[in-house]
Amino acid sequence: MDRKKIVAGNWKMNLTVNESQNLAQEISNQIATIETPNTRIIIAPTFTNLYPVYHHTKLDHRLEIAAQNMHQAVKGAFTGEISAEMLKSVGVNVVILGHSERRQYFCETNEALAKKIETVLEKDMDAIFCFGEVLEDRKADKHFEVVERQIKEVLFYFNPEYFKSIILAYEPVWAIGTGETATPEQAQEMHAFVRKLLAEKFGQEIADQVSILYGGSVKPGNAKEIFSKPDVDGGLIGGAALKAEDFTAIVKAIN
Repeated sequence: MDRKKIVAGNWKMNLTVNESQNLAQEISNQIATIETPNTRIIIAPTFTNLYPVYHHTKLDHRLEIAAQNMHQAVKGAFTGEISAEMLKSVGVNVVILGHSERRQYFCETNEALAKKIETVLEKDMDAIFCFGEVLEDRKADKHFEVVERQIKEVLFYFNPEYFKSIILAYEPVWAIGTGETATPEQAQEMHAFVRKLLAEKFGQEIADQVSILYGGSVKPGNAKEIFSKPDVDGGLIGGAALKAEDFTAIVKAIN
């Protein structure tokens, strides 16, 4: 079976309820004219806007709603946190985990992320697991080492069958919100490296079925070239996801 192509928009800490509903509706209207037979289109509003956006767009079955984070516990005294069951109850079945901003600003560790992903998988949800190196690692030629450690410490504990619900997203941290972008060749090189790691651990069949997204300043102008690489299966989009026309143009670029 061919790997799914995926375009996921991470809205981060942006937009009010009304703004989120309006943007989701604009995206829904614009993708209505696009043939996307093997492409998943995902948007990730803030926690407060998940249900309003889901309710507003629930008739558009091509538009999936994702959360930007989740706590690993089922319930309990974790003030300010959100559980998997809470997300499922508002129509969310996909969770972004391990984004570089979560690692940087909220000190998320590989150990904690492994537990979060385990909870997601146990609840029959999909995880978008983010990983990648910072500029210092790239300059020191340690980017493969850093990524290998993140992949092994988080994912190598899971049974192979879980990978049907795991989406990977490579984030060269130095290319997020900076205007810098890894070249298509750099993206392909890292994606191929990650797929090789998975093949060595879980077998080629599992490695070939996992979608690996690129997440680093993807825009309408560079999306087609990046997506043309054989191991790049789509994108985790930041700033461009906040403009319906830009996001739709990126969706078009993957077809």
